[in-house]
Amino acid sequence: MAGNKPRILQSNRDMLWSIIPLVVLCLIIAGIASQCTLSPGGPTPGQVPHFDINAALKYDSRELGFPVRNPAIPEGWQPNSGSRGTVTGDGGGDVSTVGYITDAGRYLQLSQSAATEEALVPWVAGDLRTSTGVEQIGPDSWVKYSEQGSEPIWITNLGDVRVLITGSGSEQEFTTLATAIGDAQPLTR
Repeated sequence: MAGNKPRILQSNRDMLWSIIPLVVLCLIIAGIASQCTLSPGGPTPGQVPHFDINAALKYDSRELGFPVRNPAIPEGWQPNSGSRGTVTGDGGGDVSTVGYITDAGRYLQLSQSAATEEALVPWVAGDLRTSTGVEQIGPDSWVKYSEQGSEPIWITNLGDVRVLITGSGSEQEFTTLATAIGDAQPLTR
């Protein structure tokens, strides 16, 4: 006990010398676990996760009560995600959602649902929006919802199903996906 200082005599310098070995140990463990990297040039784009969109949409077409389409996407676009949800309340219904990374590295989300436009748009956007125009793409009229600082939303009514596109894609990428939806036939149930 002769070498131990009373607690009142311990200083910030003593505390610093106690913490340094702990920080070094944490960095070594993080480095071994590959959870920590130093990238002086900033973040780099990661690998796009693989998602089997064909299997997911085929499954949704069998399980959900509305026609589901699997649009032919351009070469270079990669499906990266999918989910199902439910819009509750009046005009609600099940929702099948898939996501794509375009060849330019932007994200587009495609949602298909039996829910009404009035219920689906706020469910996806998180708030009420007012339409800002209509775009005719092939035989389909796409209602646009654009708001400063938010991703645009395009939605069309194909009879038994509403199809909604949103994301960070360009207007041309939205048009490409909307055209592919118009060309796609519902999957067999």
